[in-house]
Amino acid sequence: MLDVLKSIFDTFGAAIFVPVMLFFVAKALKIKTSKAFSSALYAGVGLTGFTLILNSYTPIISEVVQKMIDQTGINLPVFDVGWQATSIVAYATDIGMIYIVIALVLQTALFFLKWTDVFQPSDLWNNYSYMVWGSMVYLSTGNMFLGLGVMILLNMYSLLLSDLLARRWSTYYSYPRSTIIAMHNIEPTIFGMIMDPIWNKLGLHKVRLNPQTLQKRLGFLGEPISLGLFLGLFLGVLGNLSTLGELASWGQIANVAISTSAVMAIFPRIAGIFAQAFAPISQAASKSARKSDQGEREWYLGVNDATGYGEPATLISGIILIPLMVVMAMVLPGNETLPIVDLLALPYMVQGLIAISNGNIVKTVLNGVIWFSLGLYMCTYTAPLFTEIAGSVGITLPAGALLITSFNILGKPLFGLVFLAFLSQSPLWIALTVIVYLVVYVVWRKNKEGIRDYLDTQALKNTASEETGQKG
Repeated sequence: MLDVLKSIFDTFGAAIFVPVMLFFVAKALKIKTSKAFSSALYAGVGLTGFTLILNSYTPIISEVVQKMIDQTGINLPVFDVGWQATSIVAYATDIGMIYIVIALVLQTALFFLKWTDVFQPSDLWNNYSYMVWGSMVYLSTGNMFLGLGVMILLNMYSLLLSDLLARRWSTYYSYPRSTIIAMHNIEPTIFGMIMDPIWNKLGLHKVRLNPQTLQKRLGFLGEPISLGLFLGLFLGVLGNLSTLGELASWGQIANVAISTSAVMAIFPRIAGIFAQAFAPISQAASKSARKSDQGEREWYLGVNDATGYGEPATLISGIILIPLMVVMAMVLPGNETLPIVDLLALPYMVQGLIAISNGNIVKTVLNGVIWFSLGLYMCTYTAPLFTEIAGSVGITLPAGALLITSFNILGKPLFGLVFLAFLSQSPLWIALTVIVYLVVYVVWRKNKEGIRDYLDTQALKNTASEETGQKG
Protein backbone atom coordinates (compact mmCIF):
# COMPACT_ATOMS: atom_id res chain seq x y z
CA MET A 1 0.00 0.00 0.00
CA LEU A 2 2.85 2.38 0.84
CA ASP A 3 4.42 1.76 -2.57
CA VAL A 4 1.10 2.58 -4.21
CA LEU A 5 0.87 5.84 -2.25
CA LYS A 6 4.42 6.77 -3.19
CA SER A 7 3.65 6.04 -6.83
CA ILE A 8 0.57 8.28 -6.65
CA PHE A 9 2.49 11.18 -5.11
CA ASP A 10 5.28 10.77 -7.66
CA THR A 11 2.77 10.78 -10.52
CA PHE A 12 0.30 13.47 -9.43
CA GLY A 13 1.33 16.76 -7.90
CA ALA A 14 -0.45 19.69 -6.29
CA ALA A 15 -1.94 20.66 -9.66
CA ILE A 16 -4.02 17.47 -9.47
CA PHE A 17 -4.60 17.02 -5.74
CA VAL A 18 -5.86 20.55 -5.03
CA PRO A 19 -8.47 20.56 -7.84
CA VAL A 20 -9.76 17.11 -6.81
CA MET A 21 -10.06 18.19 -3.17
CA LEU A 22 -11.64 21.48 -4.22
CA PHE A 23 -14.26 19.64 -6.30
CA PHE A 24 -15.29 17.46 -3.35
CA VAL A 25 -15.40 20.46 -1.00
CA ALA A 26 -17.58 22.32 -3.50
CA LYS A 27 -19.99 19.39 -3.80
CA ALA A 28 -20.13 19.11 0.01
CA LEU A 29 -21.30 22.75 0.01
CA LYS A 30 -24.02 21.76 -2.52
CA ILE A 31 -22.51 23.74 -5.36
CA LYS A 32 -23.72 22.73 -8.82
CA THR A 33 -21.50 20.18 -10.53
CA SER A 34 -20.75 22.55 -13.39
CA LYS A 35 -19.53 25.28 -11.02
CA ALA A 36 -17.64 22.76 -8.88
CA PHE A 37 -15.90 21.46 -12.00
CA SER A 38 -15.04 25.00 -13.12
CA SER A 39 -13.58 25.79 -9.69
CA ALA A 40 -11.44 22.67 -9.81
CA LEU A 41 -10.29 23.45 -13.34
CA TYR A 42 -9.36 27.05 -12.47
CA ALA A 43 -7.34 25.73 -9.51
CA GLY A 44 -5.52 23.20 -11.68
CA VAL A 45 -4.81 25.73 -14.42
CA GLY A 46 -3.58 28.28 -11.88
CA LEU A 47 -1.27 25.85 -10.09
CA THR A 48 0.06 24.57 -13.41
CA GLY A 49 0.74 28.17 -14.46
CA PHE A 50 2.66 28.78 -11.23
CA THR A 51 4.70 25.64 -11.81
CA LEU A 52 5.51 26.46 -15.42
CA ILE A 53 6.70 29.99 -14.68
CA LEU A 54 8.75 28.94 -11.62
CA ASN A 55 10.30 25.99 -13.45
CA SER A 56 11.39 28.38 -16.18
CA TYR A 57 12.64 31.05 -13.79
CA THR A 58 14.54 28.83 -11.35
CA PRO A 59 17.33 27.65 -13.73
CA ILE A 60 17.95 31.23 -14.83
CA ILE A 61 18.32 32.63 -11.34
CA SER A 62 20.06 29.57 -9.85
CA GLU A 63 23.02 29.93 -12.19
CA VAL A 64 23.71 33.52 -11.17
CA VAL A 65 23.24 32.66 -7.47
CA GLN A 66 25.78 29.85 -7.81
CA LYS A 67 28.25 32.25 -9.43
CA MET A 68 27.70 34.74 -6.62
CA ILE A 69 28.51 32.07 -4.03
CA ASP A 70 31.56 30.82 -5.95
CA GLN A 71 32.98 34.35 -5.97
CA THR A 72 32.85 34.56 -2.18
CA GLY A 73 35.27 31.66 -1.79
CA ILE A 74 33.27 30.24 1.12
CA ASN A 75 34.41 26.77 2.14
CA LEU A 76 31.92 25.32 4.62
CA PRO A 77 31.47 21.57 5.20
CA VAL A 78 27.63 21.43 5.19
CA PHE A 79 26.23 21.73 1.66
CA ASP A 80 22.61 22.76 1.08
CA VAL A 81 21.11 20.32 -1.47
CA GLY A 82 17.66 21.91 -1.46
CA TRP A 83 14.10 20.96 -0.60
CA GLN A 84 13.65 18.88 -3.75
CA ALA A 85 16.38 16.41 -2.79
CA THR A 86 15.12 16.43 0.80
CA SER A 87 11.62 15.45 -0.31
CA ILE A 88 13.09 12.49 -2.19
CA VAL A 89 14.85 11.37 0.99
CA ALA A 90 11.64 11.72 3.02
CA TYR A 91 9.53 9.67 0.62
CA ALA A 92 12.23 6.99 0.44
CA THR A 93 12.09 6.15 4.17
CA ASP A 94 9.72 3.49 5.50
CA ILE A 95 8.65 5.54 8.54
CA GLY A 96 8.02 8.52 6.28
CA MET A 97 5.65 6.57 4.05
CA ILE A 98 3.87 5.15 7.11
CA TYR A 99 3.22 8.72 8.26
CA ILE A 100 1.51 9.59 4.97
CA VAL A 101 -1.33 7.25 5.92
CA ILE A 102 -1.43 8.56 9.49
CA ALA A 103 -1.32 12.18 8.29
CA LEU A 104 -4.23 11.73 5.90
CA VAL A 105 -6.43 10.33 8.67
CA LEU A 106 -5.21 12.78 11.33
CA GLN A 107 -5.50 15.93 9.27
CA THR A 108 -8.93 15.04 7.90
CA ALA A 109 -10.25 14.13 11.35
CA LEU A 110 -8.91 17.32 12.95
CA PHE A 111 -10.68 19.43 10.37
CA PHE A 112 -14.07 17.71 10.59
CA LEU A 113 -13.88 17.63 14.40
CA LYS A 114 -13.29 21.42 14.20
CA TRP A 115 -9.98 21.14 16.04
CA THR A 116 -8.56 23.24 13.21
CA ASP A 117 -10.10 25.58 10.63
CA VAL A 118 -7.57 24.55 7.97
CA PHE A 119 -8.20 21.64 5.60
CA GLN A 120 -4.66 20.37 5.22
CA PRO A 121 -5.13 17.20 3.10
CA SER A 122 -5.53 19.37 0.00
CA ASP A 123 -1.72 19.70 -0.03
CA LEU A 124 -0.62 16.21 0.99
CA TRP A 125 2.71 16.47 -0.82
CA ASN A 126 4.20 18.85 1.74
CA ASN A 127 3.96 16.23 4.49
CA TYR A 128 7.54 15.36 3.62
CA SER A 129 8.59 18.15 5.98
CA TYR A 130 7.32 16.17 8.99
CA MET A 131 8.69 12.93 7.56
CA VAL A 132 12.29 14.19 7.50
CA TRP A 133 12.31 15.12 11.19
CA GLY A 134 10.63 11.86 12.21
CA SER A 135 13.06 9.82 10.11
CA MET A 136 16.03 11.42 11.87
CA VAL A 137 14.56 10.63 15.30
CA TYR A 138 13.91 7.03 14.25
CA LEU A 139 17.41 6.65 12.80
CA SER A 140 19.02 7.97 15.97
CA THR A 141 16.85 6.21 18.58
CA GLY A 142 15.56 3.14 16.75
CA ASN A 143 12.18 3.89 18.35
CA MET A 144 9.32 3.91 15.83
CA PHE A 145 6.89 5.47 18.33
CA LEU A 146 9.20 8.41 19.00
CA GLY A 147 9.64 8.95 15.27
CA LEU A 148 5.91 8.94 14.61
CA GLY A 149 5.27 10.95 17.78
CA VAL A 150 7.49 13.85 16.74
CA MET A 151 5.82 13.93 13.30
CA ILE A 152 2.34 14.07 14.82
CA LEU A 153 3.27 16.80 17.31
CA LEU A 154 5.05 18.86 14.64
CA ASN A 155 1.93 18.50 12.50
CA MET A 156 -0.20 19.82 15.38
CA TYR A 157 2.12 22.79 15.94
CA SER A 158 2.18 23.52 12.21
CA LEU A 159 -1.61 23.45 11.95
CA LEU A 160 -1.87 25.82 14.89
CA LEU A 161 0.39 28.31 13.11
CA SER A 162 -1.61 27.83 9.92
CA ASP A 163 -4.76 28.71 11.85
CA LEU A 164 -3.08 31.84 13.20
CA LEU A 165 -1.93 32.96 9.77
CA ALA A 166 -4.90 31.81 7.67
CA ARG A 167 -7.05 34.96 7.54
CA ARG A 168 -4.04 37.26 7.21
CA TRP A 169 -2.50 35.22 4.36
CA SER A 170 -5.84 34.88 2.59
CA THR A 171 -6.47 38.63 2.84
CA TYR A 172 -3.01 39.78 1.79
CA TYR A 173 -2.59 37.41 -1.14
CA SER A 174 -6.26 37.74 -2.20
CA TYR A 175 -7.08 34.02 -2.29
CA PRO A 176 -10.48 33.62 -0.58
CA ARG A 177 -10.67 30.89 2.05
CA SER A 178 -7.21 29.54 1.38
CA THR A 179 -3.83 29.53 3.10
CA ILE A 180 -0.43 27.88 3.00
CA ILE A 181 0.17 24.90 5.29
CA ALA A 182 3.73 23.69 4.52
CA MET A 183 5.44 23.41 7.91
CA HIS A 184 8.80 24.60 6.60
CA ASN A 185 7.32 27.86 5.27
CA ILE A 186 4.74 28.51 7.98
CA GLU A 187 7.22 28.43 10.88
CA PRO A 188 8.65 31.99 10.58
CA THR A 189 5.12 33.33 11.19
CA ILE A 190 5.43 33.15 14.97
CA PHE A 191 8.66 35.16 14.89
CA GLY A 192 7.00 37.79 12.72
CA MET A 193 4.12 38.04 15.19
CA ILE A 194 6.49 38.51 18.14
CA MET A 195 8.71 41.04 16.39
CA ASP A 196 6.02 43.18 14.73
CA PRO A 197 5.10 45.29 17.79
CA ILE A 198 8.80 45.64 18.59
CA TRP A 199 9.55 46.97 15.11
CA ASN A 200 6.57 49.30 15.48
CA LYS A 201 8.06 50.72 18.68
CA LEU A 202 11.15 51.50 16.61
CA GLY A 203 8.99 53.17 13.98
CA LEU A 204 9.56 50.70 11.15
CA HIS A 205 5.84 50.64 10.35
CA LYS A 206 6.31 54.22 9.18
CA VAL A 207 8.88 53.13 6.61
CA ARG A 208 6.52 52.76 3.66
CA LEU A 209 8.68 50.36 1.67
CA ASN A 210 6.08 48.23 -0.06
CA PRO A 211 5.08 47.79 -3.72
CA GLN A 212 2.10 50.15 -3.49
CA THR A 213 4.13 53.03 -2.01
CA LEU A 214 6.98 52.49 -4.44
CA GLN A 215 4.58 52.65 -7.37
CA LYS A 216 2.92 55.79 -5.99
CA ARG A 217 6.23 57.60 -5.46
CA LEU A 218 8.17 56.36 -8.48
CA GLY A 219 5.41 56.14 -11.04
CA PHE A 220 6.25 53.74 -13.87
CA LEU A 221 9.62 52.93 -12.28
CA GLY A 222 7.79 51.73 -9.20
CA GLU A 223 5.49 49.32 -11.03
CA PRO A 224 6.12 45.59 -10.41
CA ILE A 225 7.40 45.05 -13.96
CA SER A 226 10.04 47.79 -13.49
CA LEU A 227 10.92 46.72 -9.94
CA GLY A 228 11.49 43.21 -11.24
CA LEU A 229 13.88 44.54 -13.86
CA PHE A 230 15.94 46.49 -11.32
CA LEU A 231 15.89 43.61 -8.86
CA GLY A 232 17.13 41.21 -11.53
CA LEU A 233 19.86 43.67 -12.53
CA PHE A 234 20.97 43.90 -8.89
CA LEU A 235 21.21 40.12 -8.50
CA GLY A 236 22.81 39.66 -11.92
CA VAL A 237 25.53 42.20 -11.18
CA LEU A 238 26.28 40.57 -7.82
CA GLY A 239 26.71 37.23 -9.56
CA ASN A 240 29.08 38.68 -12.15
CA LEU A 241 31.11 41.20 -10.16
CA SER A 242 34.44 39.64 -11.12
CA THR A 243 33.60 39.44 -14.84
CA LEU A 244 31.78 42.69 -15.59
CA GLY A 245 34.19 43.35 -18.45
CA GLU A 246 32.92 40.33 -20.40
CA LEU A 247 30.04 40.51 -22.84
CA ALA A 248 28.70 37.11 -21.71
CA SER A 249 28.30 38.42 -18.17
CA TRP A 250 26.12 41.30 -19.33
CA GLY A 251 24.09 38.85 -21.38
CA GLN A 252 23.37 36.87 -18.23
CA ILE A 253 22.65 40.03 -16.23
CA ALA A 254 20.13 41.18 -18.85
CA ASN A 255 18.54 37.71 -18.93
CA VAL A 256 18.10 37.60 -15.14
CA ALA A 257 16.70 41.15 -15.18
CA ILE A 258 14.08 40.57 -17.87
CA SER A 259 13.16 37.15 -16.42
CA THR A 260 12.54 38.63 -12.97
CA SER A 261 10.50 41.39 -14.59
CA ALA A 262 8.48 38.73 -16.42
CA VAL A 263 7.70 36.90 -13.17
CA MET A 264 6.50 40.16 -11.62
CA ALA A 265 4.28 40.88 -14.63
CA ILE A 266 2.88 37.40 -15.33
CA PHE A 267 2.46 36.08 -11.81
CA PRO A 268 -0.47 38.34 -10.79
CA ARG A 269 -2.40 37.24 -13.87
CA ILE A 270 -1.98 33.58 -13.00
CA ALA A 271 -2.91 34.42 -9.41
CA GLY A 272 -6.14 35.96 -10.70
CA ILE A 273 -7.03 32.71 -12.48
CA PHE A 274 -6.28 30.70 -9.36
CA ALA A 275 -8.34 33.02 -7.16
CA GLN A 276 -11.40 32.44 -9.37
CA ALA A 277 -11.43 28.84 -8.17
CA PHE A 278 -12.50 29.92 -4.69
CA ALA A 279 -15.27 32.37 -5.52
CA PRO A 280 -18.12 29.77 -5.69
CA ILE A 281 -16.97 28.15 -2.46
CA SER A 282 -16.81 31.49 -0.64
CA GLN A 283 -20.29 32.42 -1.85
CA ALA A 284 -21.75 29.02 -0.96
CA ALA A 285 -20.24 29.09 2.52
CA SER A 286 -21.62 32.58 3.18
CA LYS A 287 -25.06 31.54 1.93
CA SER A 288 -24.99 28.46 4.16
CA ALA A 289 -24.00 30.61 7.13
CA ARG A 290 -26.99 32.91 6.68
CA LYS A 291 -29.28 29.88 6.88
CA SER A 292 -27.51 28.48 9.93
CA ASP A 293 -28.33 29.42 13.48
CA GLN A 294 -24.74 28.68 14.50
CA GLY A 295 -23.21 31.23 12.15
CA GLU A 296 -20.43 30.82 9.65
CA ARG A 297 -17.44 28.62 10.32
CA GLU A 298 -14.34 30.41 9.15
CA TRP A 299 -12.39 27.63 7.40
CA TYR A 300 -9.53 27.63 4.91
CA LEU A 301 -8.29 25.29 2.22
CA GLY A 302 -4.58 24.51 2.34
CA VAL A 303 -2.85 25.43 -0.93
CA ASN A 304 0.68 25.08 -2.24
CA ASP A 305 2.92 28.03 -1.35
CA ALA A 306 3.87 28.52 -5.01
CA THR A 307 0.69 30.63 -5.04
CA GLY A 308 2.47 33.47 -3.24
CA TYR A 309 5.98 33.22 -4.68
CA GLY A 310 5.74 35.96 -7.30
CA GLU A 311 3.74 38.54 -5.33
CA PRO A 312 5.87 41.71 -5.62
CA ALA A 313 6.77 42.29 -1.95
CA THR A 314 7.37 38.56 -1.49
CA LEU A 315 9.71 38.20 -4.45
CA ILE A 316 11.53 41.46 -3.69
CA SER A 317 12.13 40.45 -0.06
CA GLY A 318 13.21 36.96 -1.02
CA ILE A 319 15.74 38.14 -3.61
CA ILE A 320 17.17 40.81 -1.28
CA LEU A 321 17.68 38.09 1.34
CA ILE A 322 19.72 35.89 -1.03
CA PRO A 323 23.01 37.83 -0.79
CA LEU A 324 22.33 38.74 2.84
CA MET A 325 22.07 35.08 3.87
CA VAL A 326 25.30 34.27 2.03
CA VAL A 327 27.00 37.01 4.06
CA MET A 328 25.46 35.70 7.30
CA ALA A 329 26.74 32.19 6.53
CA MET A 330 30.23 33.66 6.18
CA VAL A 331 30.27 35.71 9.39
CA LEU A 332 28.21 33.71 11.90
CA PRO A 333 30.54 32.10 14.46
CA GLY A 334 30.13 28.34 14.64
CA ASN A 335 28.03 28.08 11.50
CA GLU A 336 29.10 25.31 9.11
CA THR A 337 26.21 25.49 6.63
CA LEU A 338 26.51 26.96 3.15
CA PRO A 339 23.01 27.83 1.85
CA ILE A 340 22.94 27.31 -1.91
CA VAL A 341 19.99 25.57 -3.56
CA ASP A 342 17.39 26.69 -1.03
CA LEU A 343 18.35 30.34 -1.42
CA LEU A 344 15.92 30.20 -4.32
CA ALA A 345 13.22 29.10 -1.85
CA LEU A 346 13.43 32.34 0.16
CA PRO A 347 10.31 33.83 -1.52
CA TYR A 348 8.45 30.74 -0.27
CA MET A 349 9.95 31.09 3.19
CA VAL A 350 9.00 34.75 3.77
CA GLN A 351 5.28 34.50 2.96
CA GLY A 352 4.20 34.34 6.60
CA LEU A 353 6.41 37.34 7.43
CA ILE A 354 5.03 39.29 4.45
CA ALA A 355 1.42 38.59 5.38
CA ILE A 356 1.93 39.52 9.05
CA SER A 357 3.63 42.81 8.15
CA ASN A 358 1.21 43.54 5.28
CA GLY A 359 3.99 43.65 2.70
CA ASN A 360 6.48 45.71 4.72
CA ILE A 361 9.75 44.79 2.99
CA VAL A 362 12.02 46.31 5.65
CA LYS A 363 10.43 44.31 8.47
CA THR A 364 10.43 41.16 6.38
CA VAL A 365 14.11 41.42 5.49
CA LEU A 366 15.12 42.12 9.11
CA ASN A 367 12.97 39.26 10.42
CA GLY A 368 14.36 36.99 7.74
CA VAL A 369 18.00 37.75 8.48
CA ILE A 370 17.52 37.02 12.19
CA TRP A 371 15.29 33.94 11.95
CA PHE A 372 17.01 32.29 9.00
CA SER A 373 20.40 32.88 10.61
CA LEU A 374 19.21 30.87 13.60
CA GLY A 375 18.09 28.29 11.06
CA LEU A 376 21.68 27.95 9.79
CA TYR A 377 22.69 26.70 13.23
CA MET A 378 19.89 24.12 13.24
CA CYS A 379 21.06 22.95 9.81
CA THR A 380 24.61 22.63 11.13
CA TYR A 381 23.47 20.55 14.12
CA THR A 382 21.21 18.18 12.19
CA ALA A 383 23.46 17.74 9.13
CA PRO A 384 25.20 14.53 10.35
CA LEU A 385 21.86 12.76 10.94
CA PHE A 386 20.35 13.94 7.69
CA THR A 387 23.47 12.95 5.74
CA GLU A 388 23.28 9.45 7.20
CA ILE A 389 19.62 9.09 6.19
CA ALA A 390 20.31 10.42 2.70
CA GLY A 391 23.17 7.96 2.29
CA SER A 392 20.99 5.05 3.39
CA VAL A 393 18.48 5.75 0.58
CA GLY A 394 21.12 6.21 -2.09
CA ILE A 395 21.58 10.00 -2.25
CA THR A 396 25.11 10.86 -3.42
CA LEU A 397 26.96 13.73 -1.75
CA PRO A 398 27.96 16.62 -4.03
CA ALA A 399 31.66 16.81 -4.86
CA GLY A 400 33.61 18.40 -2.01
CA ALA A 401 30.76 18.20 0.49
CA LEU A 402 31.32 16.43 3.80
CA LEU A 403 27.72 16.76 4.99
CA ILE A 404 24.43 17.81 3.40
CA THR A 405 21.29 19.61 4.57
CA SER A 406 18.31 21.62 3.35
CA PHE A 407 18.30 25.26 4.43
CA ASN A 408 14.56 25.50 3.82
CA ILE A 409 13.43 22.24 5.47
CA LEU A 410 15.90 21.79 8.34
CA GLY A 411 16.66 25.43 9.12
CA LYS A 412 13.75 25.63 11.58
CA PRO A 413 14.71 26.97 15.04
CA LEU A 414 11.27 26.54 16.65
CA PHE A 415 10.31 23.11 15.30
CA GLY A 416 13.90 22.03 15.71
CA LEU A 417 13.45 22.38 19.48
CA VAL A 418 10.54 19.91 19.36
CA PHE A 419 12.77 17.55 17.37
CA LEU A 420 15.57 17.87 19.93
CA ALA A 421 13.18 17.03 22.77
CA PHE A 422 12.20 13.75 21.09
CA LEU A 423 15.80 13.08 20.09
CA SER A 424 16.79 13.28 23.76
CA GLN A 425 14.26 10.51 24.58
CA SER A 426 13.62 12.36 27.84
CA PRO A 427 10.00 11.97 29.03
CA LEU A 428 10.33 15.36 30.74
CA TRP A 429 11.33 17.28 27.61
CA ILE A 430 8.84 15.46 25.43
CA ALA A 431 6.05 16.13 27.92
CA LEU A 432 7.04 19.79 28.02
CA THR A 433 6.64 20.17 24.24
CA VAL A 434 3.18 18.58 24.46
CA ILE A 435 2.14 20.82 27.38
CA VAL A 436 3.33 23.96 25.60
CA TYR A 437 1.26 23.02 22.57
CA LEU A 438 -1.87 22.37 24.64
CA VAL A 439 -1.54 25.64 26.55
CA VAL A 440 -1.04 27.69 23.38
CA TYR A 441 -3.89 25.86 21.67
CA VAL A 442 -6.32 26.57 24.54
CA VAL A 443 -5.35 30.25 24.50
CA TRP A 444 -5.90 30.30 20.75
CA ARG A 445 -9.32 28.67 20.91
CA LYS A 446 -10.52 31.07 23.59
CA ASN A 447 -9.26 34.17 21.79
CA LYS A 448 -9.39 33.13 18.13
CA GLU A 449 -11.33 36.08 16.74
CA GLY A 450 -9.51 38.56 18.93
CA ILE A 451 -6.12 37.31 17.77
CA ARG A 452 -7.11 37.40 14.10
CA ASP A 453 -8.52 40.91 14.51
CA TYR A 454 -5.32 41.98 16.28
CA LEU A 455 -3.18 40.68 13.40
CA ASP A 456 -5.34 42.58 10.89
CA THR A 457 -5.07 45.75 12.96
CA GLN A 458 -1.30 45.42 13.26
CA ALA A 459 -1.01 44.76 9.55
CA LEU A 460 -2.88 47.94 8.64
CA LYS A 461 -0.28 50.00 10.50
CA ASN A 462 2.23 49.08 7.80
CA THR A 463 0.42 50.70 4.89
CA ALA A 464 0.15 54.26 3.74
CA SER A 465 -3.21 53.56 2.12
CA GLU A 466 -6.47 54.18 3.84
CA GLU A 467 -8.02 51.21 2.06
CA THR A 468 -8.56 47.89 3.72
CA GLY A 469 -8.16 44.40 2.34
CA GLN A 470 -5.20 43.18 0.37
CA LYS A 471 -1.97 45.00 1.28
CA GLY A 472 -3.99 47.37 3.46
